[in-house]
Amino acid sequence: MTEEHRKKTLDSGWVAARFSEVQFTGTQLTTTHPPTGPTSPWMEALVPATVLATLVKNKVVPDPFYGLQNEHIIDIADSGRDYYTFWFFTTFNCKLSNNEHCDLNFRGINYSANVYLNGHEIILPKGMFRRHSIDVTDFAHPDGTNLLAVLVHPPDHPGRIPPEGGQGGDHEIGKDVATQYVEGWDWMAPIRDRNTGIWDEVSISVTGPVKIIDPHLVSTFSDEYKKAYLHTTIELENRSSWTAECSLSVQVTIEPEDSICLVEHLQSQNLSIPANSRVQYTFPELIFSKPNLWWPNGMGKQSLYNVVISIDVKGFGESDSWSHHFGFRKIESHIDDATGGRLFKVNGEPIFIRGGNWILSDGLLRFSKKRYSTDIKFHADMNFNMIRCWGGGLAERPEFYHYCDYYGLLVWQEFWITGDVDGRGDPVSNPDGPLDHDLFLFCARDTVKLLRNHPSLALWVGGNEQIPPADINAALKYDLRLHPYFESEDENRKPVGDMSPIPTDPSQYLDGTRIYIQGSMWDGFADGMGNFTDGPYEIQNPEDFFKDNFYNYGFNPEVGSVGMPVAATIRATMPSEGWQIPLFKALPNGYVEEVPNPIWEYHKYIPYSKPTKVHDQIQLYGDAKDLDDFCLKAQLVNYIQYRALLEGWTSRMWSKYTGVLIWKTQNPWTGLRGQFYDHLLDQTAGFYGCRCAAEPIHVQLNLATYLIEVVNTTSEELSNVAIEASVWDLEGKRPYYSLHENLSLLPKKVAPIVEMKYPKSKDPKPVYFLLLKLYNMSDNSVISRNFYWLHLSGGDYKLLEPYREKKISLKITSKVSIKESIYNIQMNVTNSSKSPESRSSTARPSDGIEHETSLFKRIQRCFSEKNDGLKVTEINGSDVGVAFFLQFSVHTSKKDSKEGEDTRILPVHYSDNYFSLVPGETMPVNISFEAHQGVTSRVILHGWNYEEGEIIYEVV
Repeated sequence: MTEEHRKKTLDSGWVAARFSEVQFTGTQLTTTHPPTGPTSPWMEALVPATVLATLVKNKVVPDPFYGLQNEHIIDIADSGRDYYTFWFFTTFNCKLSNNEHCDLNFRGINYSANVYLNGHEIILPKGMFRRHSIDVTDFAHPDGTNLLAVLVHPPDHPGRIPPEGGQGGDHEIGKDVATQYVEGWDWMAPIRDRNTGIWDEVSISVTGPVKIIDPHLVSTFSDEYKKAYLHTTIELENRSSWTAECSLSVQVTIEPEDSICLVEHLQSQNLSIPANSRVQYTFPELIFSKPNLWWPNGMGKQSLYNVVISIDVKGFGESDSWSHHFGFRKIESHIDDATGGRLFKVNGEPIFIRGGNWILSDGLLRFSKKRYSTDIKFHADMNFNMIRCWGGGLAERPEFYHYCDYYGLLVWQEFWITGDVDGRGDPVSNPDGPLDHDLFLFCARDTVKLLRNHPSLALWVGGNEQIPPADINAALKYDLRLHPYFESEDENRKPVGDMSPIPTDPSQYLDGTRIYIQGSMWDGFADGMGNFTDGPYEIQNPEDFFKDNFYNYGFNPEVGSVGMPVAATIRATMPSEGWQIPLFKALPNGYVEEVPNPIWEYHKYIPYSKPTKVHDQIQLYGDAKDLDDFCLKAQLVNYIQYRALLEGWTSRMWSKYTGVLIWKTQNPWTGLRGQFYDHLLDQTAGFYGCRCAAEPIHVQLNLATYLIEVVNTTSEELSNVAIEASVWDLEGKRPYYSLHENLSLLPKKVAPIVEMKYPKSKDPKPVYFLLLKLYNMSDNSVISRNFYWLHLSGGDYKLLEPYREKKISLKITSKVSIKESIYNIQMNVTNSSKSPESRSSTARPSDGIEHETSLFKRIQRCFSEKNDGLKVTEINGSDVGVAFFLQFSVHTSKKDSKEGEDTRILPVHYSDNYFSLVPGETMPVNISFEAHQGVTSRVILHGWNYEEGEIIYEVV
């Protein structure tokens, strides 16, 4: 049990048992016959999580994410709802003084529950996305142990899984207000208990006679953001039998790390609250001069203020307090005339959206702050600026939003409607949404109140590829209407319903600050009219992403592709029969069809070929010999595929597109499609392809025209910059070099610079490497670096297979620092093979290669002078050339590891990975991970030329 001020979180000490196996009533369990511990039928429970998560933890059922084991778990459609109806039990202490109240809080239960506390029953109503707060003062034991039992019932309509599977099974789950993915999708196997359980935070909170409820914070600006105004509205409940004379205060601070000095605002107001009543109070606005603004990732800092609201009651003292991190920012959007896509602005600045679709981090709802922190940091590390919370998943949790606030990820939050389950599909689903429309709206409004103060939250959307039923949609449009201050000047908005006079204070709206869009393909997304114009979801020819006919609309909310993880993940999540790579079946039309093994099929493998349109992209590198070879070649394709996707979209920033969201960034289970990191938290190479392509200032090659382009998504003009383009062949020579100096690049623009003419030169090599660098001429600092491996038109990469035999020398300096259990390793990786003796006449001594080499030498001298743990590792080789596709991983050191045993330490944050180095070039790489005391950790380097792996660093 964790404690924070007046709140205690009940996140440990729970036990659970199947309802049918417990012979006592809830009253008996919480009076005369409490469980004595995890003795049959009781077992240790995971709270928050689900029934199935608890069963997996106790090995009552096998891990449904491993191999085909999900097929060995009985589905609720076959077992009946009682099988997954479970008791959860725990105890807590709660000391109360006179006039204090104790609330028992459930932030999420799926789907309904009977709560018993010390023999007293409270029936919780239905709905997965609603909070429950129960005043238990009258039957809590203020000086002793309280016994708490919760009987959790599954969704009313769990549905049945047809033999052919499908999107959302038989769609029955759509009749409830719950997650819809649990009946299975084309990327997910069915969840057998349909996520039944206490799936979100449980807590007790102690207040005095007056309680603070759901404050609403809103900022507005004047004088071109030189002044900010904080508007605050709160609800106060007086639970005493007498009028409370109160002093209400709001204090706003910003941490010194975010500002030169501590900024503080404090305001107090006196008020009287009648007995047993609720009142709404609005503070006079607070004025901030030169506020620190919150910006999305890639646009600026994520400045966060801490807002604390407290209420003191005369004769009692502090009765309650509430705190929240808050960011000053304004989000607007409109349908762009030039593209037809929705264009977002933050603090008046247009932002080109590059992000991804999110389901949830774990299909069994085993959430934690640490997991959320890793998930969101991964998205920020990919240089993404938006996450879409898809309608078949969750209204995401405050912890998710906290890290989106911290890392600068805008969030598109959908409500619980999907076209597959709410109006179409096979069988045709119920077009009228959930059976209880009032329940849906109650959950929606409660979700808005829970999340509305987060600066990262950018828009509400009614549903995925569908709009809510007419009455729900109309109610949401009205409830989520914008205050006039937040209406874009470019958007022609019409009043909804019979609108009352507009409050001058936007915090008096339910939200008022963010648009509501009725569906994911309406109003500036896809074709804007709800037709099926998102996608595609398959492998593509990389050059096609750059062609004008690839996608015809301004903002694509879903475009997806492959997502094969590394071989270690396959071995860790599947038995040996799942290690078989696909059969490559030649077709009469010259294309290849991949036939995966049954376990890959079950885990929704998506092939790397599209017969009649895309030749198998793995076979471009030659026949895959085994699992390791297949997965390595898949990483090459992953990198190219996703870099090309984002570069193709960015190439037409504002001229054709306003944004794109990739389907999808991750998997809530061990799936084999559409992911940049797997469920075990190891990144694919696609992660780093996105990281490269989505950097705020980026140099790239247009694969359709072979023009070198520079993308500047920032608000700053770049001047006195240069581009260096060098081609390297498989013999280690540089047959092509060009330098373009004294360039200026306008803000928010894409600039085509020059054609890369090597393919048109005399006798170009069939396979070659291209290195592009954009750098400042004043100090030679590299702004953007981009490395390609390319083949001539109509060719392939099979010449890279014998290139594996090249032994390229590397020199790696590394230094480790440890803070608590977090290891941070700073590395400089140098391709120390001999540089070319002669260079193009346009080359300069101060070009990027020699600049980085000298930078490496300066860093090396710096480390040497300190002499405190610098390690130098040299990998000797006799060949000159590019050190290709280098990849670090971190492992525990185990001499007796068995075949298939996973020795990786995960997660690991890399500043870069899956990178290549030309002769003489240096790459700085930072590696950060957590390791427990006493564990020896090894950093291992693999690469195209280093197949066996090299131990680079060992830390104890």
